[in-house]
Amino acid sequence: MTGNTSTPALITTCFGFDSTAAEVAEGIDFTSSRAIVTGGASGIGAEIARALAGAGASVTLAVRNVGDGGYVAAKIRSGTGNDKVVAAPLDLTDPASIAAFAAAWDRPLDILVNNAGVMAIQDLALTGRGDEMQFATNHLGHFALALGLHDALAAAASEARIVSVSSSGHLASPVIFDDLDYSFRAYDPFGAYGQSKTANVLFAVEATRRWGGDGITANAVNPGGVATELQRHVGGREYMQQAAERYSQAGSALKTVEQGAATAVLAATSAQLEGVGGRYFEDCNEAAVTRKRGAGLSGVAPYALDPGNAERLWDVSLRLIA
Repeated sequence: MTGNTSTPALITTCFGFDSTAAEVAEGIDFTSSRAIVTGGASGIGAEIARALAGAGASVTLAVRNVGDGGYVAAKIRSGTGNDKVVAAPLDLTDPASIAAFAAAWDRPLDILVNNAGVMAIQDLALTGRGDEMQFATNHLGHFALALGLHDALAAAASEARIVSVSSSGHLASPVIFDDLDYSFRAYDPFGAYGQSKTANVLFAVEATRRWGGDGITANAVNPGGVATELQRHVGGREYMQQAAERYSQAGSALKTVEQGAATAVLAATSAQLEGVGGRYFEDCNEAAVTRKRGAGLSGVAPYALDPGNAERLWDVSLRLIA
């Protein structure tokens, strides 16, 4: 007995590396949609929110600093003419803050963009519960938020989408289940970041498997190299100047914030992705699996899409946030 074991074709679109979030959202009418963007007070989060608002969506910026978030929300309202843009407090390292945010959300939710993050904290930092800070912020906080908003996502009039913002940094490390918090191995700032970004992809894989029947899909995206506040722990502008050289040597380049937000907006809005989940996109197209980390910064590691890893991470994450 034989069956069709061929790998599905990668999803390709008319957009690419140079496309901007506004270009991806052009012509889309999301006036009846509601969206949450974590980390929407700066960087690509603000640009994702601006593009969704420009398409007519009601957008909530979930931010740690409501003052900064309110300022950005006002700018987006003014620039788009969409008055349905607000800021609300959310600290992804504080379980009480996550629970309060989810409890206050009392309406259907069409789009959840898990964008907020931290990169390469130089010294090992743990949350009050003992979780490594990058893993806690980038993965566990978003995991708990998605769980809290599940019913709102399931109540959406049509398919609800979760966009999990990952990074080419996931190529630096799989999830090390036996030592998530560096209790036994030497702490590596970029290894810890890579582990958390792999977790972002695995979340999309397992969320789609578990919640697809509820009308919820999730995909992971790589924004590319973009100069934002994310690099504050590694030297900011000087680091990005060095990164530009590395990208050039690898045959690529840094992106503008508008370009960096494009793939997330595509994952949130594209009709081509209807019913599609558990995949990894970069430069507005589905990325190919890469079997070995090389000089290039593209592709997705097989361990980040592995269903067994995804299911294990989900179960471990449930225990960690309990």
